[in-house]
Amino acid sequence: MKELTIKELYTLDETIAKDIFEGATYPWEVLPRIKDFILELGRSLPEDEYDKVGEDVWIAKSAVVFESAYIHGPAIIGKNAEVRHCAFIRGNAIVGEGAVVGNSTELKNVILFNKVQVPHYNYVGDSILGYKAHMGAGSITSNVKSDKKLVVVKTPEGNIETGLKKFGAMLGDEVEVGCGTVLNPGSVVGSHSNIYPLSSVRGFVPAGSIYKKQGEVVKKR
Repeated sequence: MKELTIKELYTLDETIAKDIFEGATYPWEVLPRIKDFILELGRSLPEDEYDKVGEDVWIAKSAVVFESAYIHGPAIIGKNAEVRHCAFIRGNAIVGEGAVVGNSTELKNVILFNKVQVPHYNYVGDSILGYKAHMGAGSITSNVKSDKKLVVVKTPEGNIETGLKKFGAMLGDEVEVGCGTVLNPGSVVGSHSNIYPLSSVRGFVPAGSIYKKQGEVVKKR
């Protein structure tokens, strides 16, 4: 389904991880590649722009990382990014330029494009968030099904098998997720869409939509 492809969801020039998507059709295909990609890319980052801190953690000199934040490698924190009080980065994370990882937010196996904001009590796991995507306070990605079966992406044209046990959400460019929302495993939200607060999202939300609740998705005017 074309609307779920990398090309339709993301502006690849807005991430340092552009090359990880080469050869892939759907964005979730790159989730297993993130760790090795960070290790390779990190070693090539210019020393005048990035500091290597601890084991396999590269932090841009222009980034702001609060002392109370915890970052486990491999991880890359981009230029002018901000990692705030008590943020918990568990590894396999790329935080884009100008991105905000807020207080008590947890990241694991993720790519945050440039200027992404996950600023308040968010959990983002096994997910990719596009340019300027924003998750409201308390919104999370649920990345494992309760029955522990492999995740499928549900679309109007049928289900797409992913072969992944852990898969949170793919958010396109400039997606706005309302406070308290749960993005269920295998959620894909097209670019420039808005999700109402306190939503439980499943499957595919087309680009340029307003998601009010399951079964009530309208196009933006």
